[in-house]
Amino acid sequence: MTNKLIDQLIDLAIAEDIGDGDHSSLSCIPENETGTVQLLVKEEGILAGVEITKEVIRKIDPELKIEVFLQDGTKINPGDIAFKISGKVISILQAERLLLNFMQRMSGIATQTAKYAELIKDFPTKVLDTRKTTPGLRHIEKLAVAIGGGTNHRMGLYDMVMLKDNHIDFAGGIEKAINKVVDYLKTQNKDIKIEVEVRDFDELNEVLRVGKVHRIMLDNFSVEDTKIAVDMIAGEYEVESSGGITFDTLRSYAECGVDFISVGALTHQIKSLDLSLKAI
Repeated sequence: MTNKLIDQLIDLAIAEDIGDGDHSSLSCIPENETGTVQLLVKEEGILAGVEITKEVIRKIDPELKIEVFLQDGTKINPGDIAFKISGKVISILQAERLLLNFMQRMSGIATQTAKYAELIKDFPTKVLDTRKTTPGLRHIEKLAVAIGGGTNHRMGLYDMVMLKDNHIDFAGGIEKAINKVVDYLKTQNKDIKIEVEVRDFDELNEVLRVGKVHRIMLDNFSVEDTKIAVDMIAGEYEVESSGGITFDTLRSYAECGVDFISVGALTHQIKSLDLSLKAI
């Protein structure tokens, strides 16, 4: 793992958990005692977080050894063994909850994402995540989405322009907002895509008149209106559907011919997967 923010996140997780020492382990486990544990899968899903686990144990104790049997993205079932960790028992116990916290949440996200991606796998439409992530955990959660077969939307406010309703209203309308963005990007010498959200057909027509964007987001459009909008855009711009789209309605929107469907539930309405670290 080379992402600086992920590296800092792992450091923070270790600091908040261990503090001035793991006194439970230090008080009753001999310092040099060694042992082995294995990650036991207790629930069906998609495995995610193995690479993060490698970094956690490396930071806890570089002498810990991990033997990986199942990689990130693997379909897993109860009873599967994902990996074994061997080394100092105290180090293993310090890493236990940290790696489980990462892996259970990431596997839950990957599992949820895989269900959405599988539902529309016969369409070119891509399932996108959003910025509706746990503060500080965005890179971890978006990594899990990618492992589960989803596509990452912009990482933050810095890598894509997205003009949403409040931007448009405060800027004085769609045309003014788009033109200001184009001028700003030119002045700042930035080459990033522009996406604009439209709430109705009047706004869509205005975007089509003004142009200068890369993607149009259809916000809270019905399936019927989405079909009409896709025909109006006629492949001139990328099209994204967003707003209140559920697992039950996902396929209907994909059938409309949109390029992307963004689903906040991929990261903010998930259940962690049941995994356990057991001594051998």
